[in-house]
Amino acid sequence: MRVLIVEDERRLARSLAAGLGAEGFAVDVVHDGAEGLYRAGETPYDLVILDIMLPGMNGYRVCAALRAAGNDVPILMLTAKDGEYDEAEGLDTGADDYLTKPFSYVVLLARVRALVRRRGPGASPVLRAGGLSVDRAARRVERDGTEVALTAREFAVLEQLAVRAGEVVPKAEILEHVWDFAYDGDPNIVEVYVSALRRKLGPGLIETVRGAGYRLVDRA
Repeated sequence: MRVLIVEDERRLARSLAAGLGAEGFAVDVVHDGAEGLYRAGETPYDLVILDIMLPGMNGYRVCAALRAAGNDVPILMLTAKDGEYDEAEGLDTGADDYLTKPFSYVVLLARVRALVRRRGPGASPVLRAGGLSVDRAARRVERDGTEVALTAREFAVLEQLAVRAGEVVPKAEILEHVWDFAYDGDPNIVEVYVSALRRKLGPGLIETVRGAGYRLVDRA
């Protein structure tokens, strides 16, 4: 899953990016509203974490502009303010959730996961395919009732396949959603992680469609 953080407090932005990255999210960070609006409009993010008090263009305006453009990306707004009016204004401009600073990272992570799970055809908290069960809330994977231990990045790759079980998912899309925009390494890293998943999950689950991508089989 790919997340954009729009936050001008650089230490907080780095901390959030490091924490979410450790959980397997691909995280991009910008520090002003105009750049955040541009990035969110150009890249298909799964979530935007948006501070309200930003230089140049505040979070309310960024959120309103995204919604006016038809962009329905889930938005979690952050603010140092505290009051019902601020929360109402944020939600009225189209934000999906609201968190007041200072906040617990555990709470933020729970909100992030909840917002991501709500979105799209893969919004179910537990995804199933081919004897595989992927619990997005507990970050737990089972095959035929046996738990399989995965790293955060392995889970993120598998989640991209499980959300679209039965469909071919291009390697470029996996790379885009699991690794951040600053990644400039070998794009074959996706193949490395798919190979690791095959070793751990066993044969017959992940198919390679030559020249197209990978498909998680959707049959028992």
